[in-house]
Amino acid sequence: MRLLDLSARETLGWWLVTRIGIFVLSISAPLLFNRGTDYPNVWHAFLQWDVWHFKAVAEFGYNHGEPSGAPLAAFFPGFPALMRAASWLGIGYVGGGILVSAIASAVAGVYLARLAQYEYPQLANLGPKAALIWFTAPVGIFLAAPYTEALFCAFAFPGWLAARQGRWARAAIFVALASTVRVSGIFLIFALGVEFLTSKKRDWSSLPWLLLPVVPVVAFMAYLKKIHGSWFAWQQAQEKGWAREFTWPWTSLVHTVEAATKGHFPADRSDWTWMFRAELVALFVGLVLLAWLLWRRSWGEAAWVAATIGAFTTSFWVYSLTRATLLWWPLWIGLAVLVEKRPWLGRLYLAIAIPLAAVWAAAFFTGRWTG
Repeated sequence: MRLLDLSARETLGWWLVTRIGIFVLSISAPLLFNRGTDYPNVWHAFLQWDVWHFKAVAEFGYNHGEPSGAPLAAFFPGFPALMRAASWLGIGYVGGGILVSAIASAVAGVYLARLAQYEYPQLANLGPKAALIWFTAPVGIFLAAPYTEALFCAFAFPGWLAARQGRWARAAIFVALASTVRVSGIFLIFALGVEFLTSKKRDWSSLPWLLLPVVPVVAFMAYLKKIHGSWFAWQQAQEKGWAREFTWPWTSLVHTVEAATKGHFPADRSDWTWMFRAELVALFVGLVLLAWLLWRRSWGEAAWVAATIGAFTTSFWVYSLTRATLLWWPLWIGLAVLVEKRPWLGRLYLAIAIPLAAVWAAAFFTGRWTG
């Protein structure tokens, strides 16, 4: 127990250090690279891209048109609901979202460390290493910004730890909570089912619990059916606002490679070209990770990564997969194992990841597309 306490303390220490770094970037990057005429401030720096839509859901709900310029049915209600609740502290919707992500990233980091230590008990102090690698990920800005990644992981990581321990009711409750946050919850439900069927700790008396995560998904779909007339209004919103209509993977890959080619976009939007190249890197990393999980016969985790990759490679373009890598706990635990066995890889990782994380954060805070 003392080991877990020390692990959590070290993990939270790394969380605090990295949050301070992101805060410094939030107040310095807009000042140095400001595109507009207004003097930048912290809240405005965080108000970028999907944050506008989460803010609109928190403020108006789903039945007031498109106040943020996009169909809001695409966004699940869990994060905006907490964003709204946190705003009652007098810090506004964006401030509320920042607070939710801050708390959620701390919780998720602690449980990522516990999950890593559970999977590899023979490697002392592996947990905090996994959390540090996760906190310093190149796309780590999305663990601090008012986005859904941190909150989803705060539910998914303890949920998966519970599943690995054979505590299926607890796992189902956490996965149900994750399913209120983003559509990735559907893939997590699928992965939990695979984990249950392939686990040596399978308990058939717990099977009914696995139906629980379906409840919030169906409830949200029923609500959208009532106000928009379609059970799949969230998918239709994704297609309308983000070109996520079904596309064959090979065609999607061709579109992504074209978008990653210099000159495909106007010269003043070189950030788009850069990000599509990053998406291709993320896809490669995901496929390598999937192959490793299949080789290890980690069927539940392989199902999770495969479902995520499948969803992102059947849109017009492969995009936002860079952010989705934050949800792949096997990736960060696997990297921590490599670092534990070959410390020089840890130094190399930090030498590459930290500058990229700073660039990603600076790009986000100045309104450039960051995936």
